[in-house]
Amino acid sequence: MEYTATDKGSKAYLFSIVLVAVIGGLLFGYDTAVISGAEKGLQAFFMGAQDFAYTDTVHGVTSSSALIGCIIGSALSGFFATRLGRKKSLFLAGVLFMVAALGTYYPEFLFFEAGKPTFGLLIAFNLYRIVGGIGVGLASAICPMYIAEVAPSNIRGTLVSWNQFAIISGQLIVYIVNFLILGDNVNPVIKAVEGVNQILNPEAAAWTIETGWRLMFLSAVVPSVVFALLVLLVPETPRYLAMNGQDDKALHVLARINGLSAAKGILADIKATAEEKTERLFTYGWMVIFVGIMLSVFQQAVGINAVLYFAPRIFESMGMGDPMVQTVFMGIVNLLFTLLAVLTVEKLGRKPLLICGSAGMAIGAFGVAASNVVAGMPALVPVVSIMVYSASFMFSWGPICWVLIAEIFPNTIRGAAVAVAVAFQWIFNFIVSSTFLPMYNMSAGGMGDSFGHMFAYGLYGVICVVAALFVWKLVPETKGKTLEDMTNLWRNRK
Repeated sequence: MEYTATDKGSKAYLFSIVLVAVIGGLLFGYDTAVISGAEKGLQAFFMGAQDFAYTDTVHGVTSSSALIGCIIGSALSGFFATRLGRKKSLFLAGVLFMVAALGTYYPEFLFFEAGKPTFGLLIAFNLYRIVGGIGVGLASAICPMYIAEVAPSNIRGTLVSWNQFAIISGQLIVYIVNFLILGDNVNPVIKAVEGVNQILNPEAAAWTIETGWRLMFLSAVVPSVVFALLVLLVPETPRYLAMNGQDDKALHVLARINGLSAAKGILADIKATAEEKTERLFTYGWMVIFVGIMLSVFQQAVGINAVLYFAPRIFESMGMGDPMVQTVFMGIVNLLFTLLAVLTVEKLGRKPLLICGSAGMAIGAFGVAASNVVAGMPALVPVVSIMVYSASFMFSWGPICWVLIAEIFPNTIRGAAVAVAVAFQWIFNFIVSSTFLPMYNMSAGGMGDSFGHMFAYGLYGVICVVAALFVWKLVPETKGKTLEDMTNLWRNRK
């Protein structure tokens, strides 16, 4: 692509290239949430295997296996961003998304008999999910990085925050796509009979078990291909170009965005920043690293992804007529409340949103738990409670955690510290997602499955309360503070 240097920047050009990066965030959300509609058909398919028992624990790991790839991808994101550049790394993420979509649609490719569930086929399916997860891990770190490095400083925060909005949009889109794919067909009804899972409606759910879940995974091919092709049309970031001695190209990109006069000053600043020294991870003490890690841990430990990944199953257990419709509605609510965070984070501050969100999530989680203990409670109560729980996360821990992780670390340790924090985020995402289903289906005494439902959401509610206390006591407010202010804050806290 050729760049023309003028003295007036083009906002249309800036927004167009940011939009491409934002599509990476959309794919992030799409790929992680596609399992919500596919997991019941997938479970029923592998329950037909003759060479192994497909238990709830195995299904929990299978439903969450993409997160293993997310851990790998996020850990390697710094390496790829440095060696390949931001643009090529995003293209690689798009290719990995596409490969994963095709592979999970037809994991039998080359090595297995079509339509026959076996342990080997399960391994192949999970490997494809891990490949897609690596793409998600790369996108989760590099999409915000790309946006931040092309955006002018006065609107950088706003543009970066739209990446989180795109993630939630991707989740909503895949909820709708899954709903449309399922159509008039039904999901299998799976229930433990004498301790063994059984499909109660195998004939009615035959299409979903054989084909439906495959088409849901395949649907990710379209946005993956679009993203990969569009990435080829955007420029590399000026920061990466300048750090690799390509000052002329960097100036052209900056001039196209900011105008030629401003571009020269920005390039000088970039060159100065590129020479900035780095320091050891614990230069500013252990507390800053602890706070960053715990922000990531709490974002996942509150249990939100257990809801996002298993939403139709949860709504079905609440007695809802069409759980896919409820899932789509929840996606719309999530999108609106994420937008609320984007519009208020600079006005209200980070800590108030996190504390209020934690309180709202606790109320919602305890409401779901109580509905499984109090006899005769209307089905609307747990449904509203789960909506409150989800919406509270979306205006607080969902976007604000990412904002704080980007702001809270001193300049000289930011790269390493962010990598550590994001890795912990994906690790705990996997832990929560893989343990939810066995915990949710636990039975005890005369309560049956209700005990597991109560225990899971009671536990998440308690964690939400602890998260609010953590933010209140230990997390500094970053609203209105420069990055240099944060450096001084942590130096004084040592």
